[in-house]
Amino acid sequence: MRFQLRVAAAAALASLATSAQAQSESIFSLSGFGTVGVVGTDRDGAEYVIPSQIRGADKSWSGEVDSKLGVQLGAKFNNQFSATVQVLSKQNGQGSFTPGIEWAFAKWQATPALALRVGRMGGPFFAVSDFRDVGYANTWLRPPIDVYGQVPVSHFDGVDLSWQTSVAGKALTLQVFGGKSSSHVEHTKVEIDALVGVNATIELLDGLSLRLGHATGKLTVHSDPLNDLVGVLRRTPFAGVGDQLDPNDKRASFSGVGLTYDQGNWIVLAEYTMRRMQTFIPDTTGWYTTVGYRVGKFTPYATLSRLKTDDSNVDNTIPASVVLPGMQAPLRVYVDGATAAQSTPQKTIALGVRWDAMRNVAVKAQFDRIKTTGAGQFYNADPSFVNKRVNVYSLAVDFVF
Repeated sequence: MRFQLRVAAAAALASLATSAQAQSESIFSLSGFGTVGVVGTDRDGAEYVIPSQIRGADKSWSGEVDSKLGVQLGAKFNNQFSATVQVLSKQNGQGSFTPGIEWAFAKWQATPALALRVGRMGGPFFAVSDFRDVGYANTWLRPPIDVYGQVPVSHFDGVDLSWQTSVAGKALTLQVFGGKSSSHVEHTKVEIDALVGVNATIELLDGLSLRLGHATGKLTVHSDPLNDLVGVLRRTPFAGVGDQLDPNDKRASFSGVGLTYDQGNWIVLAEYTMRRMQTFIPDTTGWYTTVGYRVGKFTPYATLSRLKTDDSNVDNTIPASVVLPGMQAPLRVYVDGATAAQSTPQKTIALGVRWDAMRNVAVKAQFDRIKTTGAGQFYNADPSFVNKRVNVYSLAVDFVF
């Protein structure tokens, strides 16, 4: 099956154009997707996770990193009005697989080119945001976390408006959106308010498309220890450091550019992204390039990716000699600890293969060679896990129904 058809199927799953009950006269349709995956590494001392998760893999293999199940119910009332609800179970930022509502929106197709959606939708920050959880729709076993780990929310509540047209015979899609979002990252609640953004996708040549996107909002991290530290700093001559650490209602933005080439046997995917913050979470730059080639039912692929810290956003000017009453270490150490935990740069070389075993089933194997700076994006790292080279081995079965 061609990659274009797989992507079209998954995008349809996300927008309810595809139905498992297409032959029924009912206005309702039911569909779903899932992944059964296992992953392990060649090192102990830290756990390989998808960023925000709290349980992962080391030398003891885990089935909790990639495994998930999604079910979607849709209703098409007429040619203009429809509704979609998607329930997804995967390991979340609280370590639970409790099913949650990932999509729940009403759609008005005002004209063939103009559509309005209201409700909960996938966060449109990346090239494959609409179907990042639908493993069957993607060439990789998982989207490159060096890029996709930069934004800790996967959906937002609000509205979006999309418009499709043609420029010089090439398709152009514009999307504007606004709303708010919340999620849990390693047990900590994160909220983005006043979220607004715009995306544009244009077909450049047959099989080649360009995507540009930008989003901005007000970020709040609900961390009592961090708020306590900020309060302490504001009662000292180093109140400015506290202001830089303050995690409440701070401006955050995310921008990206992506290229997709899918023609004949070749697949080339690339994204370059920038995260900019006005709080203790660092500014980052991420990128990846994936090249794949279809050989019958098999698609071998290779990915290079990197996440780089550009600025910690906190200038720790506190002298090492400052120790406040009740503290067991210099004040500077507490500030450094808060910022160091957020800096997760790493580089990855990944090799994988996809086998389209059945019409609706894909089997994947992937090997990642990761070079971390500090602990990189590994979780629960012990003090000795610094600047490591780690081999990660993954197997997965993706399916749709």
